[in-house]
Amino acid sequence: MIAVPNYISPQEYLAIERQSQIRHEYRRGLVYAMAGGTDNHDRIALNLLTLVNLHFGDSTDCRFHLGKVKVNYEDQSYYYPDAFVTCDPRERQDRYLKRYPKLIAEVLFRFFPLEAKAPKS
Repeated sequence: MIAVPNYISPQEYLAIERQSQIRHEYRRGLVYAMAGGTDNHDRIALNLLTLVNLHFGDSTDCRFHLGKVKVNYEDQSYYYPDAFVTCDPRERQDRYLKRYPKLIAEVLFRFFPLEAKAPKS
């Protein structure tokens, strides 16, 4: 027997995600539960954002995010990057969802083949 995917709309995903205790990513109608990270993984992402923050200093309106805020890509994907930077004033309208990131960074496991990290779109 072949499993048939259960596609949902972006609006359904966002409604479910608001109520959920765990994070999920949404890609073209399919929902994927997020795996837990490691302390080393978080430290790498935090170190990266710290360096970016030190580079900009207080002279920027940019905001720095660590994996707890969703990014929306072309209304077909919603995901939680490991680290990202936003500088667009429109980003301040929604605390939980960003649409105009300037920089997105993903921390990869040392033995994780790069070709396996497919674009999240």
